[in-house]
Amino acid sequence: MSSPKELRYSEEHEWVKVEGDKVRIGITDFAQSELGDIVFVELPEAGTEIKADEPFGSVESVKTVSELYAPISGKIVEVNEDLNDNPEYVNESPYEKAWMIVGLRYQPMINCCAEQYDNDCED
Repeated sequence: MSSPKELRYSEEHEWVKVEGDKVRIGITDFAQSELGDIVFVELPEAGTEIKADEPFGSVESVKTVSELYAPISGKIVEVNEDLNDNPEYVNESPYEKAWMIVGLRYQPMINCCAEQYDNDCED
């Protein structure tokens, strides 16, 4: 597995892309492959406050429902509405089409790089 190097990763398998004072958040390819076919994505509305390490939504697969954990604290400014009608994007394109939320961050960035994340997933 080779995760995109420009992203940061949480222990809960969320990825974060820094875009100035905002961050774009989704789940990793490893996470989607473990979940199986995604059939539903539940995300909060723009304007919602999220707190690091607390649930902010969920993904439902044919196997299970899994909570999404915020890798940062902040305020959601954009939600990927395309996932309402196309939850399969999470399986097909976890780093491009399937970003989940964009938030203004209130705290320092998580510090796990792609190489460390890939090694942790292999263990």
